[in-house]
Amino acid sequence: GYAHWKGQVLNSDELHELYEGLKLNKVNRYDYVLTGYTRDTSFLAMVVDIVQELKQQNSNLVYVCDPVMGDKWNGEGSMYVPKDLLPVYRDKVVPVADIITPNQFEAELLTGRKIHTEKEALEVMDMLHAMGPETVVITSSDLQGPLGNDYLIALGSHRKTKADGTKMTQRIRVESPKVDAVFVGTGDLFAAMLLAWTHKHPNNLKVACEKTVSAMQHVLQRTIKSAKAQAGEGNKPNSAQLELRMVQSKKDIENPEIIVKATVL
Repeated sequence: GYAHWKGQVLNSDELHELYEGLKLNKVNRYDYVLTGYTRDTSFLAMVVDIVQELKQQNSNLVYVCDPVMGDKWNGEGSMYVPKDLLPVYRDKVVPVADIITPNQFEAELLTGRKIHTEKEALEVMDMLHAMGPETVVITSSDLQGPLGNDYLIALGSHRKTKADGTKMTQRIRVESPKVDAVFVGTGDLFAAMLLAWTHKHPNNLKVACEKTVSAMQHVLQRTIKSAKAQAGEGNKPNSAQLELRMVQSKKDIENPEIIVKATVL
């Protein structure tokens, strides 16, 4: 969101070196791995190698992948990472992920199918399940929901295999009020909180999503209110003023009042 940015992009060698250090100290036993924005294919391929090795250390490890590739603006989708990341996500990363949180455009990229209706979105989520992940949440979409245009629709699907080998799928829809501003980092916050709430409610995607989306609403409402106050009457808040008020929202993140309910489909 800012006009300028500085710093380095971590490459796969550097990631590998950091991981080697963890291994040498025997602290490479994790319960969760979470990945987000990446723009280097070799880095992404290295993540897959590391996740597979960590799963050998701990077979219960849960890998949450936010396959950040692009988004839609005014109905038109475009990628903001190099295009050669798509096949790596599709063929290597998603198959080892347990939970994925694409937006609608990313779900379409991964499956090669466009989504126009809720029914098509559910079919796309089934295709994503078939690629590997037990839990798929389409974090935002331009679908029209029962509550109308002022609401943003997220869809979730949790597929688990019962002891007798049969598969059971729980599907939900969450409609949350749109907030009139462009925020940066909402996807990261969503994925992180979904990780936390699915940990607390491993077999209840409905509650996990309600807590995640409710906490998001608390953070965004606090952010927009604060940004408008800083910008002053009649002025549009800038990127710095729209930084998510995470610290101020600590209580809402830890224990959100449920203000957004999910519908079981």
